[in-house]
Amino acid sequence: MIKRGMETVDIIILGCGPAGMTAALAAHEAGASVALIERFDRIGGTGAISGGVIWVADNPRQRAAGMADSKEEALAYFRSLDHGDLVDETLEAFVESGPDALEFLEDAGALKVALLDRYPDYYLDRPGAKPEGGRALDHDLFALGALGEWADRITAIEEPKPMMLRETPLGGGSGVVPPEELGRRIANNERGFGQAMVARLLKACLDRGIEPILEVETKRLAKTDGRITGIEGTRKGEPFSLAARNGVIITTGGFEWDEDKRQTFLRGPIDAPASPPTARGEGHTLAMESGAKLGNMTQAWWAPTLAVPDAPWSNDQFNGEERAMPVLIERTVPHSIMVNAKGERFCNEAANYSALAGAFHQFDPQTYDYPNLPAWLIFDEDYVDRYPIGPRLPGQPVPDWVIRAETLDQLASAIGVPASGLNATVSRFNGFAKDGEDRDFERGTSAYDHFYGDRTREGTAVTLGAIERAPYYAVEIRMGLLGTNGGARTDGNARILGHDGEPITGLFGAGNAIACPTGGIYAGAGGTLGPALTFGYLAGRSAARANG
Repeated sequence: MIKRGMETVDIIILGCGPAGMTAALAAHEAGASVALIERFDRIGGTGAISGGVIWVADNPRQRAAGMADSKEEALAYFRSLDHGDLVDETLEAFVESGPDALEFLEDAGALKVALLDRYPDYYLDRPGAKPEGGRALDHDLFALGALGEWADRITAIEEPKPMMLRETPLGGGSGVVPPEELGRRIANNERGFGQAMVARLLKACLDRGIEPILEVETKRLAKTDGRITGIEGTRKGEPFSLAARNGVIITTGGFEWDEDKRQTFLRGPIDAPASPPTARGEGHTLAMESGAKLGNMTQAWWAPTLAVPDAPWSNDQFNGEERAMPVLIERTVPHSIMVNAKGERFCNEAANYSALAGAFHQFDPQTYDYPNLPAWLIFDEDYVDRYPIGPRLPGQPVPDWVIRAETLDQLASAIGVPASGLNATVSRFNGFAKDGEDRDFERGTSAYDHFYGDRTREGTAVTLGAIERAPYYAVEIRMGLLGTNGGARTDGNARILGHDGEPITGLFGAGNAIACPTGGIYAGAGGTLGPALTFGYLAGRSAARANG
C-alpha cells in the first residue's frame, strides 16, 4: 500500500482516470511499486462522466462471439481516413496491443465488458469498417458499495446511472428496465456507463494496495542527470515531493478547460465542452517544460453540445462551471432538423458527432465568419411527444430553456433567423421526409444514421420525419468537445519523445495528455477510451521495465 509518508517508489502516475489506473495496474503486475497521484479531490475525470464505451479492433469479446476482424482491417480503416495526422508506430502499437490490454484488464478484474450489439463503426464506406459492429464494448453494472468510502470520490457520482449503456437508446436498447429490477439496482447502488468502468478499475487498484493520493498539485518534474526522477509540488497547500526510481507517467487528461491553451492551439470556435472542468492541461505544461515534442494539438474529440441552464451537473463540485452535454439522439430522431443563422440546414444532422464539427467550423471568407454558428435544433409537437431533449424525457413538461412558438414565423423571430428561410427549409425537408429521401444531405442512408434514430420505424423513416405539428420548438446547439486529443508525442511503448525524436528518459504518457495514436480520427464509439486504456497499459509495462 502506498503510504503518505513514503518518499520513493518505482513509478509515479499523474492522473487518476482510466488511463492512469490502467497504467498503475500494468506497472504493479509487472512488479513495480506505484504512486497514483490526482490533482483534484475526485477521481475518474472525463471517463467517469462518459458512456464508457471502449473501441478496440479484433478484441476478445469479438473473438468469443465468432465475429471476424483483424489488425490488418483495422489499419486499413484508419489509413483510409488519414489526412496526415497518423504516425505509423503509435497507430500500429494501439491496434496491435489493444486486445492484449483488454485481456489484461479483464483478467485483473478491472473490466467486465460486453459487445454493444450492432453498434457500427462511424465511416462505413471505408475499407476495414465493420457495419455489424463488434469493436465497441460496454460495461456490466458495478455495485459501488464494494468501494467503501472511495465510492463518494468518483467524479459526478451524484448523477446515478443504474443502467448499462446497451439497455438505453444510446446503446441500441429500448431504455426500459422492469421497475422491480430498476428498484433493486438503485437500492444496491449499481452503476453502468463510465461510472462502472472507473469504479471497477479503482476496485482493482485498491485490491492491490494502490490507494490514490488526492489533491496533489504537481508544480514541476524533478530531473537528475537528464532523467525524470520524481515530482515536486503541494498537497492541500503543504509542500509535497515524491521520488521515482523508474520515472513518471503523465495521464492528466486534456486541456480544453484551460483558456490559454485552448486559444493557443485549438482551431475553430469552441465554447461548450462536455467534459468536467478538471481537464486543464497541467500534464501538457509539465511535458512541455521537460522538452517534449508535441503533436495533434489542433485536434479534439469534437461534439455538438447543449448547454442546459442550471443543470444538476453544473454545481459546486466544479466551482459552478457549466459542463454541456453531447447532442446525439436529439438531432437524429424524426421531426427535427438543425439550421443556421439563415434558417437553412447545413449538414446531415444524424452524422457522427466528431466529424460533424467540420460543418460547424466551416469558415466563410466573404463574411469572415462561421456561418453555421449559432445553430438551432428545430422540432415540433410530434417530437416532444416521442423523444427526449437534453435531460427532459418524453411525457415530462417542456422546460423553460426550450423556445416555443405557435407558428414557424414566430419561432424564427424568437431565435433571430429569417422567417422566409426557416419556412422554406422546413417545407423542403418535409417533402424529403414524405419521399423517404434527403436529397440535400443524404440523412438516413448510413447504418450509423439509423443507430440513434427511432428504430420502431423502417427505412429512412428512423430519422426522417416531417416538422408540421404545432407548436414548434428550438434550442441552441453549441460547438463543444468530449476532450482534446493532442499532447506529447510518444513512441509505440508510450515513452514521451523530446524535440530530437528520442525518448525523454523516465517520462511516459497516455490518454488525452498525449498525441492520440489515432490522430484526429474517431473511429467509432469508444474511440477515446480504446487508445487511452491501451497506452496506459503500454506506459505501465514500459515504465516497469525502465532502469532506475
